[in-house]
Amino acid sequence: MRIAVFNQKGGVGKTTTALNLAAAVARDGGRPLLIDLDPQCHLSGVFGEAPHDSQRSLFAYYQDLKGLAQLELEWAGLGSLIPSHQQLIKVDSIFGKGPAILNKLRVGLDALDSEQTGRITLMDCCPYVGVLSLNALFACDRLLIPISTDYLSLKAAEQMTRTLEILEPVIKRRVERRYVLTRFDRRRRMSQDIRDKLLALYGMEVCETTVAENVAVAESPSLQRDVFSHNAASSGARDYLALYSELKEQGFF
Repeated sequence: MRIAVFNQKGGVGKTTTALNLAAAVARDGGRPLLIDLDPQCHLSGVFGEAPHDSQRSLFAYYQDLKGLAQLELEWAGLGSLIPSHQQLIKVDSIFGKGPAILNKLRVGLDALDSEQTGRITLMDCCPYVGVLSLNALFACDRLLIPISTDYLSLKAAEQMTRTLEILEPVIKRRVERRYVLTRFDRRRRMSQDIRDKLLALYGMEVCETTVAENVAVAESPSLQRDVFSHNAASSGARDYLALYSELKEQGFF
């Protein structure tokens, strides 16, 4: 199962959500694969740091035809990671947007999955529509769209929907998706207003679970930890565990 975590707006919790859902999968006995598709390398930074040598990163898959299996790094207690590198920002200008490059990640993951069946792959996407995010959309089985509770994020969700409508005739399928509200503050009326508007737009595709604003969630990446290993008793850990349970029950995982 391949899940892309994507929104065209930054700061909505894509990396945090990918990381903590992978940690929830690991706590459930799985060994997930995380792929950092963002040249900003935030997820790779949580792992430790992005490789200084681009040959050890996802960039080598695009530029030097290295297999994805060669680029996997063991992530103790979590699974594995294919790290990013700042050179990934060049992918759009180097390769353009032809069919071969748009399907490149899917082809590589097909080969990887034939060797390791049944693994859950989570792709942390960059916050714009380019070759890398399109690769994730062409390769994924499911799409998870984090939305922080502000009106600009709601507008980004609507823009995301329009982008998907344009892409689906090319992909030749409707990508199953879920919208999850992050940085939710029950004390603020705006949070509930955003949730109500999102439900009116997308109905059952909106996750019932919301991820509340939480110190443990915010600070755990700076300590190079997921929220469970940082503070398993925190409300943030409970929220991400509830989100994983909800998505698993729906067959999303």
